[in-house]
Amino acid sequence: MKKTEQKKPKEKAPVSIINLISGALLVFFLISGTYSLIVDTNTKAVEIPISELATDISGGKVATLTIKGDEVYAEYVSKENKKTKKETDASLTETLSRYGVTAEKLSAVKTEVQNPGGFFFWIIQLSPFFAPILVIIFIMWLLSRQVKGAGMQAFSFGQSKARVILPEDKKQRVTFKDVAGAKEAKQELSEIVDFLKNPKRFLEIGAVIPKGVLLMGAPGTGKTLLARAVAGEAGVAFFSISGSEFVEMFVGVGASRVRDLFKMAKEASPAIIFVDEIDAVGRVRGTGTGGGNDEREQTLNQILVEMDGFEPTEKVIVMAATNRPDVLDPALLRPGRFDRRVTIDLPDRHDREEILKIHSYKKPFAEDINIKVIAERTPGFSGADLYSLMNEGAILAARENRNKIAQYDLIRAIEKVMLGPERKSHLLSKKEKEITAYHEAGHALVSSVLPFADPVHKISIISRGRAAGYTLHLPLDDKKMQSKKEFLDDIAVSLGGYVVEQKIFGDVTTGPSNDLQVSTALARDMVTKYGMSDKLGVMAFEGNGRSMFGKGLDEKEYSEKVGADIDVEVSRIMSEGFAKAESIITEHRKALDAIAKRLVEVETIEREEYEQIIIAHGIQPKKKLDIEHQA
Repeated sequence: MKKTEQKKPKEKAPVSIINLISGALLVFFLISGTYSLIVDTNTKAVEIPISELATDISGGKVATLTIKGDEVYAEYVSKENKKTKKETDASLTETLSRYGVTAEKLSAVKTEVQNPGGFFFWIIQLSPFFAPILVIIFIMWLLSRQVKGAGMQAFSFGQSKARVILPEDKKQRVTFKDVAGAKEAKQELSEIVDFLKNPKRFLEIGAVIPKGVLLMGAPGTGKTLLARAVAGEAGVAFFSISGSEFVEMFVGVGASRVRDLFKMAKEASPAIIFVDEIDAVGRVRGTGTGGGNDEREQTLNQILVEMDGFEPTEKVIVMAATNRPDVLDPALLRPGRFDRRVTIDLPDRHDREEILKIHSYKKPFAEDINIKVIAERTPGFSGADLYSLMNEGAILAARENRNKIAQYDLIRAIEKVMLGPERKSHLLSKKEKEITAYHEAGHALVSSVLPFADPVHKISIISRGRAAGYTLHLPLDDKKMQSKKEFLDDIAVSLGGYVVEQKIFGDVTTGPSNDLQVSTALARDMVTKYGMSDKLGVMAFEGNGRSMFGKGLDEKEYSEKVGADIDVEVSRIMSEGFAKAESIITEHRKALDAIAKRLVEVETIEREEYEQIIIAHGIQPKKKLDIEHQA
């Protein structure tokens, strides 16, 4: 079967407008400087009356006289330069003789007469007028090199900035084998691959392949990688661009770039156009500050027009990615445009294991490495997070001058990705250390006692990121949903540190500030979004709202009385969580003291040691059939 030759788009080398202006100014200053240098010899001379010059000649102070028309330039023996004007109707000799200069004195001075004419004279005289003209000509010459032949679009503003990956480029080619997890997404996209490979099979049966495919998912889940994999599997050209690259400060640039991009893709068809972060230009129209005619909306309109202009036989598919599908304009999502939407979820444990294996390629591992354990400890991690984890583990090993990555390196890398690097230089006083230890012990103890809270894997009072200490909770299994009981227990766990500070030390520090923010926001979401309030009933009072100024803006669609009731319910949930945490801490005070005392001594308690402490005080740790407990 003969392969269809792909037309390689010509690379464009745009010249920045700043560079153009800088070059023009440089030329202008060079011309001006040259002119100033030429005429400088004439302007430095001090102007004196003709009588003073006559006196100086008689006194033998003048060495050279230069006559240019009516102007006389005198160079003194002392190297001074002076000038004067002679009478128009008389020669210099006649003029000086009237002031008492004898022929003998005048003959002692070297005299030179210059004719004020010739090519050089006119160049000097006309250069101030020609300099701006030359600068303009230079700018136009530079701009002419950037003009498109057909469209006559000056500058490079209207040209697409898309990055192109051709099927012949084996180094950058990505296939489905390079994408771990996302099984459902790959199955959905395989139909797109089949169409690009064998469009005849679909057209004969009357099927029309979707013009646009929208990839939705959290940041780092592999949306861009999947789009590249579709192009790699189909063996077609891949045009990639970010939504923010369409819009500039100049009117009409975005629309022009859209036209140029689609034109390039049609010339290189079969091809895939991929627009990353399409919400940058595809937001709901009519909510911005620019009214209905701003640059972003013009760009969006042009995208819609270009997608409508596709013929069924044109083998060009538009793919886009976003993590904010709720803010997209409905015109983008209607059938005939982005009518196929593929959701990419966060990877589960098995997917995380596959992703870790891909990112471990060419990395030397020690014998104690267990990828399954790392996958177990990283619930909620995206593909990008897992890549960062493996990279940080390699960096930690290299920093300690080891040539193999150990299991301990990856465990430390998990905490670094989740919480940030250790701040060992952030030294706590003895009092602060004790307060932090009791604070984190309070979180851990409440979490261990409550049945619906996540088990504790690690406690530390070593500062990471903004936190003075941290308690690492990991769920028993990957969660897709969360119940009301789990929410209530999580709120109590968050308040555990606050309760301990108040009960043990009789005072409260700034440490629990983030705990209060998280727990309060969670309580409010329970009431307003999830219908988990017995008093207000099964109603949602707040949603995603309409997008404005890049942020979700919710209009309150309830009365002030309902708003007051919401505040009362949030306060009640927080108070119940506080009481629940207080009861546990009071009942298990000895366990709290033991955990805090051990933290002050060693600063970090791992899961095994922590479970031994709570078992010794009558608290049974949560059991789970994870990879770490399997024989």
